[in-house]
Amino acid sequence: MANSRLGLRTRPGLVRTYTEGALGGDPDAVAFLNAANITNATIITAINELVVALKDYGIWTKMKSIYPFVGGSASSHRFNLKDARDLDAAYRLVFSGGWTHASTGAAPNGTTGYADTFLTLSAAGSFNNMHMSYYSRTNNAGSASFKVEMGRGDGSGGSYANLYLRGDGSNTFGGSLGSKSCNSTNTNSACFGMISATSSTSLKSYKNGAVDTTNTGTQTNTSSTTLSIFIGSQGNSTIATNFTDRECAFASIGDGLNDTEAANLYTAVQTFQTTLGRQV
Repeated sequence: MANSRLGLRTRPGLVRTYTEGALGGDPDAVAFLNAANITNATIITAINELVVALKDYGIWTKMKSIYPFVGGSASSHRFNLKDARDLDAAYRLVFSGGWTHASTGAAPNGTTGYADTFLTLSAAGSFNNMHMSYYSRTNNAGSASFKVEMGRGDGSGGSYANLYLRGDGSNTFGGSLGSKSCNSTNTNSACFGMISATSSTSLKSYKNGAVDTTNTGTQTNTSSTTLSIFIGSQGNSTIATNFTDRECAFASIGDGLNDTEAANLYTAVQTFQTTLGRQV
């Protein structure tokens, strides 16, 4: 009988067994770890636990891109956990401008740093079925230029998608999808923020897995077929704008998540960060 190792967690209270020597266990985790050239045992465990938890929660299939920012370098941080090929079509990141890459995540410099996901607004789902999330390890104030953690917009076409954790001097928290937005205030940008739409009349912002604001108005815009989402800024139709300087330790884009799924995503991501010793 093959040796096995225990302790790779799924949801609280569940344990899975993996054959000794199998790198990370889950095949999607293995593909990512190989692509990112990860050999650190703690990261291997953390990535495997994250993938297994997302699958157990039924969230994995809703994801288009997942960026766990492990390995401490631009070359490892660029890979999409959902599709680890080094291709634009796999939505791997291309970093531009100033970034600091570390074991704790990737930090844009707040003036020129952003990453192109190559995932267009339309491919991400639609403004009626889409989410974006960003795990920030940095608590600082907003700015007059309005800090945006991720998004893309075309004012002339009315296609907007963004997420901000403390955007301006009023500490605005929330985001927009199309014609709709959710806004509140937040005094700590070291958090896990998400914007999610599950229908034309349901847009919600979430902080650390809990509902923050709800907008039940009707969506009137459609998503752009050509504009790809940026991380570290919001771009307009031609350039990156509204840069943030908050270190990112996880980001995701995909279909809309409901309240239960949002809470489960936070649980999975927070467990992942805790395993790595970089939780906030």
